[in-house]
Amino acid sequence: MFTDMFQRMSSIQSRLDSILSSLPQGTRLVAVSKYHPVEMIMEAYEAGHRIFGESHVQELQEKRSQLPADIEWHFIGHLQTNKVKYIAPYISMIHSVDTPHLLSEINKQALKCSRKIPCLLQIHVAQEETKFGFTPQECLDFMAEGSWRSMSGIQLCGVMCMASNVDDDAQIACEFERAREVFKTLKAQYFAQDDAFRECSWGMSDDYPIALQHGSTLIRVGSLIFGQRV
Repeated sequence: MFTDMFQRMSSIQSRLDSILSSLPQGTRLVAVSKYHPVEMIMEAYEAGHRIFGESHVQELQEKRSQLPADIEWHFIGHLQTNKVKYIAPYISMIHSVDTPHLLSEINKQALKCSRKIPCLLQIHVAQEETKFGFTPQECLDFMAEGSWRSMSGIQLCGVMCMASNVDDDAQIACEFERAREVFKTLKAQYFAQDDAFRECSWGMSDDYPIALQHGSTLIRVGSLIFGQRV
């Protein structure tokens, strides 16, 4: 059993090292730990990693109670407004803000906890209708409307997207670039003097090398680190 654990930890560490060595300066890795057991997360933690991504509130709550307190938890999945209150006290970043209503609820719950929660606006650039997020125009309209300015419990830090699940690298690159253009527009119009607005969260196990070519500062990688979920 000890040998198996050592081999698995070495494998996780080598996978982490391989990915991290490919990242340009200023780009961080979110190790997507959803559906993987706490033992594997702990192995990545022991290898030195601290940023982990989860997509389900109940699963995140259970894992957080069993793992070290200095882990930086990022919420990367679709977040229901009635679940925000459970993660507001500790979440390090919410990547998937896909409606004005959700952002307002995050602000409300953050203020109850005397926190300012870092958030990313999710931009819908993929072909699949099942993906969530603002269209680029909806995002620009929301920012122009301005209600976000009075939300003192949130810190807008950038944008997030998911590319279409296709084998066409050119299409994936085009979608990442569309999100990047939204980021650059928002940065120029609203956050030119705000160093916190710097994050472009895109790129997963299958497409993160393409994402790196299109400005990603946060890649969300799971299966390349932990293996395929059973």
